[in-house]
Amino acid sequence: MKHSDTALHHAGGKEFYPGCITDVSGIKLGNAQDDAALTGCTVIIAEEGAVCGVDVRGSAPGTRETELLHPTALVQHIHALCLSGGSAFGLEASHGVMRYLKEQGIGLDVGVGKVPIVPSAILFDLGIGDPNVTPNAAMGYAAARDAIDTACPQGNIGAGMGATVGKYAGPARVMKGGFGTASVQLPGGLVVGAAVAVNAIGEVRDPKTGMTLAGARQEAAGSFIEPLSFLTHMANPFGHTRPGTNTTIAALACNGDLTKTEMTKVAQMAHNGLARTIYPVHTMYDGDTVFAMTTGGVAASVDIVGIWAAEVLGYAVHNAIIAAESAGGVPAWRDWQPHS
Repeated sequence: MKHSDTALHHAGGKEFYPGCITDVSGIKLGNAQDDAALTGCTVIIAEEGAVCGVDVRGSAPGTRETELLHPTALVQHIHALCLSGGSAFGLEASHGVMRYLKEQGIGLDVGVGKVPIVPSAILFDLGIGDPNVTPNAAMGYAAARDAIDTACPQGNIGAGMGATVGKYAGPARVMKGGFGTASVQLPGGLVVGAAVAVNAIGEVRDPKTGMTLAGARQEAAGSFIEPLSFLTHMANPFGHTRPGTNTTIAALACNGDLTKTEMTKVAQMAHNGLARTIYPVHTMYDGDTVFAMTTGGVAASVDIVGIWAAEVLGYAVHNAIIAAESAGGVPAWRDWQPHS
């Protein structure tokens, strides 16, 4: 969307923020999921390569190839990102992405062939659906094969298929998370887009009003257990929470001419979008990870890109929640509105 635009359409009376990460030139997005097992993966492809940085703020991450994204690392471009459910098992999906890209002749030329660079992150979605089914290489291959450069569905799709939120009060009170995306078009041709799978221990709040959209449910529809008061007065806060059972994973993309160091800064700044919409966030029980990639072509300020990255990521989190549908006995935002 242009920075002065309003949202384009509604879900249950709530406006979506428009746009998709694929509005960034050179970016494709693909999803694959198992609707019955409630798990899936999301792939963001940059066939011509992209400069990429990463920032991990949660204390229980599950990642692959993130060391390559440090500014001092040799490799300067990635070819795809893989965001997956399935906990650590879901890292297998990235192998399928690599296999697909290799078949297309895409990757780092190492003389005897090309090696696709596919950094990855996973989230824990084993709490609903079938925990014995996790994203594998075949699913990653399918997501990469079906990637498109136009807008895609949101909600119960890809890495957001089995995502849940509001786990600070225990598994019986959680609500459905999901996959969301949004973008903004800025003066001079700069485009910033975000894609996110929202699977948080915290509640999710509207980025503009601060009102809770999804969290730990009370008995009455539309009412929630306030996290700060609830956790503060517990003798053992998070005592029911197992390590690694949460994590919001996201990808930012832009077309700014920025370096790997600058894209690392963008990834750091983008986490502010999670802080505005998820509370609490970046806990010991989350593995919150944000990638930031650029295909280049437009002169850009790293600070402007970072500011808008946080803004657009907040929009994408919002979209993920209002697009989600109830699944696995877990209600979604659209089904948890106060009765009129």
